[in-house]
Amino acid sequence: MPRPSCRLLRLHVPSRLYRRVLHTGTVTGRAVTKVPAAYGAHDHVTLRKIFDSHSFWKDFSTKDSTLAPSRKGLFQNHYLTHPNGFLEFSTATLEKCRKVVAKVVHASSIEELKSIPRDLDRLSDLLCRVLDVADFVRATHPNVAFQEAASQAYGIMFEYMNVLNTTPDLKTQLEKAVTTPEAKDSWNEEEAMVAEVLLKDFSKSAIDLPQYKRASFVELSNDISQLGQLFSKGMNPDKPVVSLHNRQLKGMDPVILHASPKTRFGISIPTVGPLAVTALRKLKDEEARRVLYTAGRTSPKSQLQILESFLLKRARVAALSGYKSYAKMSLSDKLAKSPEAVTLFLQALLNDNKPRAKSEINQMLRLKLVDSANTNQRVQVEAWDIEFYRSQLIAQQRSKSRRPDFMAAYFSLGTVMQGLSRLFTHLYGVRLVPSETVPGETWDPDVRRLDVFDEKEGHIAVLYCDLFARDGKNHNPAHFTLRCSRRISPTELDEAAQLHPDLNPIQAATDGMSTSRRFPAGDVYQLPAIALICDFDAARDQPTLLSFRDVQTLFHEMGHAIHSFVGRTGLQVVSGTRCATDLAELPSVLMEHFAADAAVLGLFARHWQTEQPLPYEMVAEQLAVDRKGEGVDTETQILLAMLDQAYHGELPVATMMEGEEGFDSTRVLHDVYDRHGTVREPRETSAQGMFGHLVEYGGTYYSYLFDRAIAGKIWRDVFDNGHNGGALSRERGERFRDEVLRWGGGRDGWTCLANVLDDDKLRDGGPQAMAEVGRWGLGID
Repeated sequence: MPRPSCRLLRLHVPSRLYRRVLHTGTVTGRAVTKVPAAYGAHDHVTLRKIFDSHSFWKDFSTKDSTLAPSRKGLFQNHYLTHPNGFLEFSTATLEKCRKVVAKVVHASSIEELKSIPRDLDRLSDLLCRVLDVADFVRATHPNVAFQEAASQAYGIMFEYMNVLNTTPDLKTQLEKAVTTPEAKDSWNEEEAMVAEVLLKDFSKSAIDLPQYKRASFVELSNDISQLGQLFSKGMNPDKPVVSLHNRQLKGMDPVILHASPKTRFGISIPTVGPLAVTALRKLKDEEARRVLYTAGRTSPKSQLQILESFLLKRARVAALSGYKSYAKMSLSDKLAKSPEAVTLFLQALLNDNKPRAKSEINQMLRLKLVDSANTNQRVQVEAWDIEFYRSQLIAQQRSKSRRPDFMAAYFSLGTVMQGLSRLFTHLYGVRLVPSETVPGETWDPDVRRLDVFDEKEGHIAVLYCDLFARDGKNHNPAHFTLRCSRRISPTELDEAAQLHPDLNPIQAATDGMSTSRRFPAGDVYQLPAIALICDFDAARDQPTLLSFRDVQTLFHEMGHAIHSFVGRTGLQVVSGTRCATDLAELPSVLMEHFAADAAVLGLFARHWQTEQPLPYEMVAEQLAVDRKGEGVDTETQILLAMLDQAYHGELPVATMMEGEEGFDSTRVLHDVYDRHGTVREPRETSAQGMFGHLVEYGGTYYSYLFDRAIAGKIWRDVFDNGHNGGALSRERGERFRDEVLRWGGGRDGWTCLANVLDDDKLRDGGPQAMAEVGRWGLGID
């Protein structure tokens, strides 16, 4: 999912995307077919083995090591051979940035004005080269020295970026270029979009204000960054554990009870985490569930104070920038454009989902009525009942099939990667090819490098796969952009040759990272470099086997990756996933539909020992289980999106003059849930203190639901729900690639959607288009 981005000129949009899980996929009765023999002509056998065989990977990764070139830096960046290289990298980059800034500020001729979008894009690219890599290394590298050096470099570049964000001369020059017909008329679609994007970004930075107000903006921005970090670190309940009496423990697994810490009359259970979830699903005592649920959703007062200060400072930043609320500012460059349009979308989606959520709650109520047959009290489903009765509904669903869950045996990690390559070949003519790394290129010996090849364009991207668990590694699956696609101009090559006469000009211009030429013009492009992070258990004596949920996760993350691979724009500001935030999840959510399709599974899903294909009935049964309670889950996501809008709307602005005590985030939480929820949220809870996405998404949490609705529509209308070969159709795949993926953020998102869906009602966007998307629903019936 996207993380927050303090950016210059469309910086970090986003560099890191995490997955927020909701279920997709269409149940069909088609059989899973065997893998076509023709695939042996490619590198798919090796692709499977480097992930499935530890011994094969060891041989592959060390062969010809005596002939390997001298040690190179991380990602072959020639600065990053050692931790101190980050300081050298940031220092050299700052010098280049200052030269670009001087060029833009002094531009006066028509030719100089024509180049301003490209020059500002280069400035953004220089900053991103350091910030994106540093952000990844500080979060992922196992070496503390590298982490600390990356954090230092990030801080240096971030501070410089904030200065540029409040430099009026840059905006003035861009406005001059935009209002000069001879310059503006010369721009192609990408250049025009970059100019539009950058002007919007400048408008959010209080750049037109007097110096003292710009200084206030920078100070507030720094405060927001620090408060956001504090909030993210403090997402723990006020009571980390609760004590339950022995008489309340009926339903719990004796093995879990035996391993739990003992109290005088019972045990202690943590209020968050896997054990807490298990307890909510198993404890038959309703009071025990209530105590556990409310404790797990009640935040410390200090955490709420941090949140409320954070939200008020965001409101002040928006006010300084001339916006009525932070949501209005945040949404100005999104497809939604306004909080009112988001509200229309969420309300339409809520209305579509409400019958489904009520039906599920009624199913749970019937089960609770049986449990409450001997009581005279009024019976209703409470928030702490949902996991308990959902688990019973799932158990009933599983008992119908009477089939043990052996699906993981059909999903070795290597076969899934093999299947992804085959799917991309079918749809887009793109395949994944294992590549040897050079010493120093990766941050861990288990990292695999895959080069991405297109049938027509050749080498188009580099993918680093860090998929196995290790101590200290973040458990969240994520897609990191290390470098975006961008055309390197001949002028840059000449400059690089002069600065580094001892290096190849192309390598000097790109810090040593991968490039290719695009024909027929022969232009040099820096290749997108992506890191894919997962946390799968590594097996040594057999392949790593994935659950179906793991397969969906991998497909989701590779949806982000394919967007980066084929969104090869000439300007990095709009490359790949650097599109509007509320369109960034579309390719990844769409891939979850492919993960559940019989024809797609037929490309790879086979037993790791017998090579027998996966019976699709097993998938259909799993999808049916996953959908138990999905209406309630969807409603929860809608309520969180509404809460995000309320927190970043005009209410904090209205309370700013009253002091920070005037804004009560808990009252707002309960107001949203009372007005729109099917089940009442307990009054003593304050779960907003653990809503980490408030930091990552200011006012854009609706985006995932929005993209789920669009992905469902595209799956139905473009890929025909996978029927009649739709899931493997090159014609349909190229339609999606040509109308959506290849543009990144270089074309208006509504135009992309109108073209791919052949629906002119969407072309101009606006509130009614947002409401229309909400009426599509999520396709989970």
